[in-house]
Amino acid sequence: MRFSFSDEQEEFRSHLRRFLADRSPTTEVRRLMETEAGYDRAQWTKINQELGLSAVPIPESYGGQGFGVVELGIVAEEMGRALLCAPYFSSAVLAATAILRAGTEEQKRKLLPKIASGEVIATLAFTEDNGRWDAGGVTLTATGSKLDGHKSFVLDGHTADLIVVLARRTGSRGEDGLTFFTVAGNAPGLTRKALKTMDPTRKQARLTFSGVRADLLGEEGRAAEPFARTIEIAAIALASEMVGGAERLREDALAYAKMRMQFGRPIASFQSMKHKQADMLVDVELAKSAAYSAATAADDGDEDAGALASLAKAAAAEAYLQTAIHAIQVHGGIGFTWDNDTHLWFKRAKSSEVFLGDPTWHREKMLQGWGV
Repeated sequence: MRFSFSDEQEEFRSHLRRFLADRSPTTEVRRLMETEAGYDRAQWTKINQELGLSAVPIPESYGGQGFGVVELGIVAEEMGRALLCAPYFSSAVLAATAILRAGTEEQKRKLLPKIASGEVIATLAFTEDNGRWDAGGVTLTATGSKLDGHKSFVLDGHTADLIVVLARRTGSRGEDGLTFFTVAGNAPGLTRKALKTMDPTRKQARLTFSGVRADLLGEEGRAAEPFARTIEIAAIALASEMVGGAERLREDALAYAKMRMQFGRPIASFQSMKHKQADMLVDVELAKSAAYSAATAADDGDEDAGALASLAKAAAAEAYLQTAIHAIQVHGGIGFTWDNDTHLWFKRAKSSEVFLGDPTWHREKMLQGWGV
């Protein structure tokens, strides 16, 4: 298995990092997180016109660039580093992957090109008020082509143009009877309400379906497998995003420690500070290795890809949150104030810890995947 990036991938990362540093400074992050949508639609269109980021994981036959999970991970990592406020994860990761895994050839050709170009912003609605991230938590029912029930914690659900919905036949349980549907964001009978969350840089919504007419996506009652594969890819992308954020926090904390003077010398020279910096470096590098390994396994079709995805998500979640805590401590009295930017990544770290399942849930899932 490969654990290094090619020259082309490194060049792509370098160019993307410079681009995002220019387009997503913390002043812009703070501006966008105060808006209702949480992103700038015109800026989103421009990003896709200039770099085609939404097209990265989508095959060329459907209007994309045809790259794999490794390249998707690079994009997610750099976006996490810059804390980009954009509907990338909801549209290019969750919704696009669900359509790729579940849709018919005709549906893919119809839906994916507009997602790849950024013209259509899509999302995946699968979690409900019970807060479960697995298929067994789905209670929204499909009676023919009509949907009734609720979905919650839907990324960009209040602004998405297209919503991919996971529903079940009445009376079915577990992974049986699950079906994907697509619903327009302005469909009659659909009520969308933005949720007030701890992390304002990533907007979520609660959706209420009252007899909403929907279009079948893929085969009726056969959504369990494509849903599982979608969450697997999403977990890898989220792990990559988290290690990007953790690396940014570590670097910023180190730069501050070198600049902050105490007793006539930089605080970075104190032994206790060196220990903290070493702990952060080890945590972040181990999480990176887990994320890169999982992405490579997914691209190679490794039978352990699902377990490695859960391992990467668990490791990255813990590394990100612990690094954020260390970074706040390194900044001392200003570390927890609103004016200091560290809290922006801390809140993303905390929300990402539970999004798509917390570390405990993923470790149990990982062990099941390896038959332990």
